Amino acid sequence: MPPDHYQRILENLSHAVMMFDADLRLDYINPAGEMLFAVSAKRLIGQQCDTLFPADSHLLEAISKGVNTGHPFTEHEVTITLPSQREVIVDYTITPLAQQLGQSGLLVEIQQMDRQIRIAREEHQLSQQQTFRTLVRGLAHEIKNPLGGLRGAAQLLERELPGEDMKEFTSIIIGEADRLQSLVDRMLGPNKLPKKEPVNIHQVLEHVRQLVSVGISDDINIITDYDPSIPELIADRDQLIQAILNIVGNAVQAIGDKGEIILSTRAVRQFTIGHVHHKLVCRIDITDNGPGIPEDMIDSIFYPMVTGRAEGTGLGLSISQSLINQHGGLIQCESQPGRTKFSLLIPFESTPQ
Repeated sequence: MPPDHYQRILENLSHAVMMFDADLRLDYINPAGEMLFAVSAKRLIGQQCDTLFPADSHLLEAISKGVNTGHPFTEHEVTITLPSQREVIVDYTITPLAQQLGQSGLLVEIQQMDRQIRIAREEHQLSQQQTFRTLVRGLAHEIKNPLGGLRGAAQLLERELPGEDMKEFTSIIIGEADRLQSLVDRMLGPNKLPKKEPVNIHQVLEHVRQLVSVGISDDINIITDYDPSIPELIADRDQLIQAILNIVGNAVQAIGDKGEIILSTRAVRQFTIGHVHHKLVCRIDITDNGPGIPEDMIDSIFYPMVTGRAEGTGLGLSISQSLINQHGGLIQCESQPGRTKFSLLIPFESTPQ
């Protein structure tokens, strides 16, 4: 095969290919490598290996190991830091070139795995949500039937009681039965299909901002960062308001009397939600500078009855997730002390592409 054919193959690979000489200076990088580093090959060629990976001692150690042992090896799902200080999760393979090509040096192949890991995590999250909802529906059916009988029996008993003082007890039974009925209904989430129509997401966010602003501390600052070029969504306006209001309300409670909440919108092209690919997706970020969500809760916060507050019901985020799921979307969360971000991802088109 002619050499230019090999060149074309390398240039069309989806993973980064880097070739280092005997002094571990970069001798070649393909276009996928340029995209990974977000720097042109012209600026990268000739740089030392420890300059390309300044904060990643693990990968540098692996490259050194490849030089010393002369044996190729591969590692999976390793976090590396690029010169821009951006962290990415990659699979990489290091292959010494001395024996294969009659010259010393190293071939480093890097495949970015962030997207695959994210898609797998989203598919798992959607699957868990569906399984949990099915379980809750079955449980709700088993609870609501005897609960209705209990309430009816209490009403009949109330009619037969001779004195008003005794009816106080049947009133408690009826009231508690109604409260449990309401709780079960809320656990089941939205019980009607969304009525979709063209919706301006910024009008929705401004409506939520106005609702939340009433009665909050003057030291809570709600900042907006909207992309004015975003087109209209085909969605149920009331359901979007409810989903966003639940999250913004949680943010207000998390930061207490003083803090900052940022509402931002962006359009994301060629995005996959779960296993469905969309041409254009609306991303709504709700970010606060509160204490953050405990690490042991982050994977379960969208389940009913899961809450970090003693006075909370743990239903708000579950309901929000269900509402966004009905629009073909998903809510993601990332949190650390001082920064919690909920991202609502909703496709613009009514049918997946």
